[in-house]
Amino acid sequence: MGTARNPVGAHVPVAGGLAKAGLGYARDIGAETVQVFVANPRGWATPVGNPAQDEAFREECAARGIPAYVHAPYLINFGSHTAATVDNSVDSLRHSLRRGRAIGALGVVVHTGSATGGRSRAVALAQVRERMLPLLDELVREDDPWLLLEPTAGQGASLCSWVEDLGPYFEALDRHPRLGVCLDTCHVFAAGHDLAGPGGMKQTLDLLTETVGEGRLRLVHANDSKDVVGAHKDRHENIGAGHIGAEPFRELFRHPATEGVPLVIETPGPKVNYAADVARLKALRG
Repeated sequence: MGTARNPVGAHVPVAGGLAKAGLGYARDIGAETVQVFVANPRGWATPVGNPAQDEAFREECAARGIPAYVHAPYLINFGSHTAATVDNSVDSLRHSLRRGRAIGALGVVVHTGSATGGRSRAVALAQVRERMLPLLDELVREDDPWLLLEPTAGQGASLCSWVEDLGPYFEALDRHPRLGVCLDTCHVFAAGHDLAGPGGMKQTLDLLTETVGEGRLRLVHANDSKDVVGAHKDRHENIGAGHIGAEPFRELFRHPATEGVPLVIETPGPKVNYAADVARLKALRG
């Protein structure tokens, strides 16, 4: 493990303990990399960790060469016009970043959010800068995780769904050295990048490198899509069973931008489906 160009794994459930439940599940499905929640993804609570589980998780990931990632809660929106939401977003993301460091995570994934209340994108991005940049500046330790921006499927007044939208977002955050990208294949497809078209995956990854520079893509959420390209719907499907199909993932594994970048699935269904998706991606990796 840990020797593949692109480790393949999954978002794993951790009820019952990060190491005990999360890494046990990872073993069962053949995952070489994992993503976890460290808080309720649909709430604002910032629970303290279990130091014994943190240590066990960190040590087992290190021993088995498993890159680990944290997904920050879904409610976070640095573009919100509601002061309480923004304050909560700061506390919640800081918590995920601190907990990420405690468990040895390489990155913390956060959704790029939206400009609510009818405000302009420019006003919302200025607020992103004011409130998110200080959190990035707190990442001064060697073992601090990267902050990984995940573009959304383009619903509502989304600040970042097209790959090009990452440009102004990165500018707003001074292209901070700890700032990276988590690319969700379902989201970019839903936003309108036709990954299933001839050369579509290559074109999209080329555009990503052109927009944010080399070395910024740190994680891929490998999800097929239940909906057609440009549908602006975030509905994941099992690999090869949706409108993206299997072949574009083969193309993704061969693109220079994905060199050394892990793939994590967030596809539907029970554990057996997860195991099948992990196996399918490994087969496409070759």
